[in-house]
Amino acid sequence: MAPLRELTEEAILEFITEKVRESKAKGVVIGLSGGVDSAVTSVLCAKAIGPEQVLNLFLPSRTTPAGDRKDVERLCKQFDMELKVVDISAMVDSVKKTLPCSEDKRIVGNATARLRMIALFHHAKMLERVVMGTSNKSELLTGYFTKFGDGGADFCPLGDLYKTEVRELAKKLKIPLQILNKVPTAGLWEGQTDEGEMGISYEELDQILVGMELNLSNEDIASRTKVDLDKVERVWAMHRASVHKRKMPLIPKLGLRTIGLDWRE
Repeated sequence: MAPLRELTEEAILEFITEKVRESKAKGVVIGLSGGVDSAVTSVLCAKAIGPEQVLNLFLPSRTTPAGDRKDVERLCKQFDMELKVVDISAMVDSVKKTLPCSEDKRIVGNATARLRMIALFHHAKMLERVVMGTSNKSELLTGYFTKFGDGGADFCPLGDLYKTEVRELAKKLKIPLQILNKVPTAGLWEGQTDEGEMGISYEELDQILVGMELNLSNEDIASRTKVDLDKVERVWAMHRASVHKRKMPLIPKLGLRTIGLDWRE
């Protein structure tokens, strides 16, 4: 990947400041997981609007990796930000008791992500704030997020940065090494990791996605990146299958100007 583009941090800080102002919000709420994406989002928000306007919510459940709480506590202390811990284990247990297929870890994982979203928006409404999402471009382009879960947010400051670029920005922001070097995981079930679930490293994934962004053929991407063609084709398939996750629900065109088609804001 190329070096981080010039003025990346400045552009994101301006975006955060402007969107909070436009929303007439009193601050932001962020789901702070202990991973690098949420850490970078949180620190950028603190720099943009002041740490006193940033509420970090740590939302552990029974599958949350050990050590994450210490990492978020360390980060919030370092950057003088507020941290609130809300254990959602009882909420997850309730869903498992109430809804079918509770033995399917992926279904329960999706439910857990959506319960986190509920907690974030609950606090945002209560405090008249907006929810800042933490998804990066790599996740968004492959659909590697839960619809209306971690994909549910008011704004997404890192949405145009690939995972490898987020790591570079994290170094610039002096995010603690314990967080920066951590194996990426959503903590949705025991032993779950991002790269293990996707079957590809972020370094390879981002090279492929850049090739797709440049409209290169799968064969050309494989040739230039030295990544196996089957991986390139799998990433392309993930991208195509997740189009609906990157859009608001589609509406059939009936009127003069249809929302999402030709009524754009």
